[in-house]
Amino acid sequence: MPESSSGPELHPLVVSLAARIRQCREGLPELQDLAVQADLEEIIGSLDGEALSISNEVHRCRGLRKLHLETARLGVGLQILHCVFFPDPRFDLPIFGADIVASPAGISAAIVDLSPVGEHLPAAIEADLSSIGMPAFEQVRDLPAWATIFSPFVRFIRPANGQEEEWFVELVESYLNILSRAVQRAQPMACNDPFTIARYHGQVSYCQQQKRNDKTRRVLEKAFGTDWADRYIEQLLFDEPVSP
Repeated sequence: MPESSSGPELHPLVVSLAARIRQCREGLPELQDLAVQADLEEIIGSLDGEALSISNEVHRCRGLRKLHLETARLGVGLQILHCVFFPDPRFDLPIFGADIVASPAGISAAIVDLSPVGEHLPAAIEADLSSIGMPAFEQVRDLPAWATIFSPFVRFIRPANGQEEEWFVELVESYLNILSRAVQRAQPMACNDPFTIARYHGQVSYCQQQKRNDKTRRVLEKAFGTDWADRYIEQLLFDEPVSP
């Protein structure tokens, strides 16, 4: 979502992280736009008398079935960045996810992970993640009860200052670079390969667990109605992969 001279500026962390994600995205192989229905791409509405706007960028590339970057803003307060890269189940790749929740008071939540679609991450990715020097964030947050889908390398924090916000952007870039290298070397397996089928079911489970986040659903339902909220969540936010 671009900054607007007629409205409040986006939080600097939202701006810098979105730019870094776009930069990393451009290096992925065979990147192309993924068609999205117009009423799901740019959304304008209101919630409790405040303007609500949501912007979505959706792509795909070799090895990843969907790359989704969402930015949202409610009035002069709440701002959200939500990003998920879903793999094609034929490829032995994890799910990348990063989210930010911002307000005039600062960043209340920032999370990044490369999440497995099976019991474990691919060995090479786990080794790369293990080699990262993790920043010493002061405020580490507890994961919600439904967050069993994340890897041991998930980082869920509340940045204490601008330095920690920069650390978080650099950490997200490190995770994306690890994923990019994995995408470059990954080779597809057959659709009926048992590992492909297992990864498919693992990704379905990931999507179903994410849909248990009732906060997102309640906000969308209140602003746009139940039917639209269901469609947005099921078709765009956490659409399940096609059965191989």
